[in-house]
Amino acid sequence: MEDVSLLPEEHWEPLSPKIKIIVSPQHRFTTDTLLLAWFSAPKHKELCCDFGTGCGTIPLLWEERSQPRHSYAIELQENAYSMASRSVAANGLTDKITVLHRDLRDIAASREAPFCEGLDLIACNPPYKELGTGFVNPDSSKAMARHEQSCTLDHLCKSAKNALRYGGRFCICQRPQRLCEILSVLSQNGLEPKRLRLVQQRPQKAPSLFLLEARKGGKVGLSVEPVLFIEGPDGDFSPEMQEIYGTYKYKE
Repeated sequence: MEDVSLLPEEHWEPLSPKIKIIVSPQHRFTTDTLLLAWFSAPKHKELCCDFGTGCGTIPLLWEERSQPRHSYAIELQENAYSMASRSVAANGLTDKITVLHRDLRDIAASREAPFCEGLDLIACNPPYKELGTGFVNPDSSKAMARHEQSCTLDHLCKSAKNALRYGGRFCICQRPQRLCEILSVLSQNGLEPKRLRLVQQRPQKAPSLFLLEARKGGKVGLSVEPVLFIEGPDGDFSPEMQEIYGTYKYKE
């Protein structure tokens, strides 16, 4: 593994007994990130990409659990791109994961590798709020991560369609209040919603998240899977969440 330096606001966080990642107050991983990495897990030897990778959590977890052929991680923000690049290097995975400092909006018109090759899988944990809604964090990094300042859902879906092979999968997580909008935008861009799973903290609570898989050129037909509960009756992680988390440690 390669030795890398950290900035004062950064620190290491374990993702598993073998994988560590650099996080900061602006760029870190949450339960949503981990659930998307699990839901979108690639098949062995697939060619994959994480749109808006942040600190690089999803491709690192893919490599730990699925060992795809190669993963690309795209990030616009300079500080997050640097963190993801250094984490990949520190874990000795530069031959398995390529971090790209790119704007997702450029991919829709790009014919360069890897986007011209036809990816098998793309995942994205996008900003949850539309621009002009809710409180905008004065920290520019946090604001871009939470609001659609640089990339709308339509931009995102156009780029995913362009980069995927026919039959390739696009996995996304979002808040339930935007489900109808996302289903519509996906279909308009030739990405047919195929698999949906709602996430609830506990049975008494309303869903707080959904995980969705769409396929490029897929036939009409959506499979709705059982609700994923974060907590069990005793207030601890549910058996399924314990299985998802496995052995890695996590801090919210």
